[in-house]
Amino acid sequence: MKTNLSNFDFDLPLDLIAQKPLPERDQSRLLVVDRKKGTLFHDIFPNLSRHLIVPPLMVFNNTQVVPAKIFATLQHNGKLVELILTRKISSGIWEVLMKGKMKPGTKLNFQGSLLVGYFIKRNAERAVIEFSSEQILDDYLKNYGRMPLPPYIHRKQEDSAIIQQQDKIRYQTVFASQSGAIAAPTAGLHFTKTHLKKLKGNNIKMAYLTLHVGPGTFKPIRTEDFSKHEMEAEIFRITPKNWNLITDSKKKGQPILAVGTTSTRALEAQAFRKPIRKTRSGSTNCFIIPGWHFKNVDHLLTNFHLPKSTLYLLVSAFCGKTLAKKAYSEAITQKYRFFSYGDAMLLL
Repeated sequence: MKTNLSNFDFDLPLDLIAQKPLPERDQSRLLVVDRKKGTLFHDIFPNLSRHLIVPPLMVFNNTQVVPAKIFATLQHNGKLVELILTRKISSGIWEVLMKGKMKPGTKLNFQGSLLVGYFIKRNAERAVIEFSSEQILDDYLKNYGRMPLPPYIHRKQEDSAIIQQQDKIRYQTVFASQSGAIAAPTAGLHFTKTHLKKLKGNNIKMAYLTLHVGPGTFKPIRTEDFSKHEMEAEIFRITPKNWNLITDSKKKGQPILAVGTTSTRALEAQAFRKPIRKTRSGSTNCFIIPGWHFKNVDHLLTNFHLPKSTLYLLVSAFCGKTLAKKAYSEAITQKYRFFSYGDAMLLL
């Protein structure tokens, strides 16, 4: 099988990249893709259940996005820098996404707080920062932290409090409960509590797992041969209650609908052969590309993704390269909204 990344490229008009959410979560459009028939159907998200003829088990990722983006000024020159906290190494020491070169020991000041940070070193594409106090850092994140939106959603340091608050609410699923992600599982953003209640009323069962979406979700594939790309490991957790729901559904032949690519990767990294009594946790760098044999996911609900991305490769693996291209071409022609704050696609 050819693994040329250029075969998974497409032209996307910039005006189709959604810069802000719609007024209501479930107002988005829904492109329904029937893999067996190779057909496309245009609908709206509130009509999702109409397309689930056999009630599936819906599996959601309940990770919660941390408001991990903060700003600091460099002590020696007053330059403003942006930090996104990605991984806690030890108390007060964090790995962060931060641009620019600086010398070890460079001091960072945080406006309106006693918090200070010191640049220690670079870990590949990340910087290691030692903060003066873990507790003060926690408080600072609560008071001043912003949502770490993807780079294609344009936000400025001087954005109003109204915009910041809107992102805190809307770049978070209504069922988020396990803190630890720096990106939202965006397929879940379309659901309201009312819609979830309606789905349950339609005899659709639900299970939850946790996969903390990390900085690797923004990492582009930099090799033409995408099989050489390495996914960054992300932490997952599945409780016995949810594991056993999935295992039981598989045993009964009930279809499993993965809500999002993160749920898909977490599901496909496991073998649901028998019930468990203890929570299953660990990390996964599951990289799903065309040719993948899906063993746990029967349907997929997802947003529209970047060309040449790991996410678009996953969609192409699930419905085939030709059908994925057809669906995306139609979505572009019909001016669907793309990426995190965009519309949804249901792959049956």
